[in-house]
Amino acid sequence: MDKPASNEQDKKLFQDRNFRWLAAGAIISMLGDQFTLIALPWLVLKMTGDPLVLGTVLAVMSIPRALFILVGGALVDRHSPKRVAMLTKYINTLLLAALAVSVFTGVLNVGMVYAFALAIGLSTAFSIPAGTSIMPHVVAREQLQAANGIFMGIRQMSMFAGPLLAGLLIALFSHGSDVGDVGVVKDARGLGLAFLFDAISFAVSAWTLAKVAMREVPGRQGANAVAQQSVKKAVGEGLRYCWKDDSLRTCFLYWAAVAFFITGPVQVAVPVLANHIGAGAAAFGALAGAHGAGTLLGMAVTGIKPHLRFGSFGSTILLIDGIIGILFMPMGLVQATWQGIALLLVIGTLGGFLQVNIYTWLQRHAAPAMLGRTMSLFMFIFMGIAPMSSAITGWLMRSVSLAQLFAASGALLVLIVCIALLTSGMRSITDARSGAETQR
Repeated sequence: MDKPASNEQDKKLFQDRNFRWLAAGAIISMLGDQFTLIALPWLVLKMTGDPLVLGTVLAVMSIPRALFILVGGALVDRHSPKRVAMLTKYINTLLLAALAVSVFTGVLNVGMVYAFALAIGLSTAFSIPAGTSIMPHVVAREQLQAANGIFMGIRQMSMFAGPLLAGLLIALFSHGSDVGDVGVVKDARGLGLAFLFDAISFAVSAWTLAKVAMREVPGRQGANAVAQQSVKKAVGEGLRYCWKDDSLRTCFLYWAAVAFFITGPVQVAVPVLANHIGAGAAAFGALAGAHGAGTLLGMAVTGIKPHLRFGSFGSTILLIDGIIGILFMPMGLVQATWQGIALLLVIGTLGGFLQVNIYTWLQRHAAPAMLGRTMSLFMFIFMGIAPMSSAITGWLMRSVSLAQLFAASGALLVLIVCIALLTSGMRSITDARSGAETQR
């Protein structure tokens, strides 16, 4: 019975003019993001040849994003997701256009790159909570899971196509020679075009978003109170709300533990595994592709079986994470690319299924007036903890083997699941919207 119902929901979504405008903008915007994600690191390496400079540029972008994302959530609740998203799209259009012009003209230096990275990171701190909070204002509550699945599928596909197209663009228009901080760098024309494409993508997505009419969400009246608060007070109120809600507190503490022990090995150890296998970049691409394909498959499963649960919502999370932990443990023993592909395909499928369901649960559970701050805290957990996890993983890999790292990380995830099962209220967390109802 789930499949026909799901197909009917998808059909209704694409008949919805607002959803079509939002999806059209998302496609080009997410694709453009991938161009900058490829072009910026390549630009830094071509300018300096120093991986340390690349690392610090990425840190300058990611640290303020993590620090200010809670402020971004408060402003989303105060002004509405659409208004904040529109402003960030205009800002990013100007920033990336200026970066493109700087590359084309050869005036760019390392100091300017740091400044652009800082500004882009700050803008992202506000665009992320806006983007993750806007869907309940566009589609009906019963359509949230299908809509989230479609958007996450778009994001995943952009992660396939974007880097490929960006690399092709840079290669086709490469010219010049390597120089120092000032002047035309090698591949400057292609890099400038990549940044320009992203700038245009933001401008187009701002135009499509302007066409979207926002729905009235019950319980949104609390935004009037937020507008009368200072940003600091609004952030504090959001933190207190999430802490006092038993389900949110339990889930956020659990996800923080998972992010700390698992994101680092995924980001750092998987590339090392590809090199260990011996096929280098080709193996890494195959492993990343398998994980991405699995994630897409898992997202598709949520559309086919939107109500699939193994007990409660919380029990489903614990069961799937436990399986992922078990699959993670033998990763360090992989000796052939196909073995890693098989494991990561299954891990990606399970993870993709969880992603859609978790996003949908948060959007349904949180009080509408608190949605921006709730989603920003959720994103902060991963954006703030993931860099620490990656740094610790890199340090650990100097003294432990790949097999030991994967085995320990998988075992820790299973241990976290067991502790949550025995000592927390995870099993009692359901799809009911109790947290939001109490705030109405």
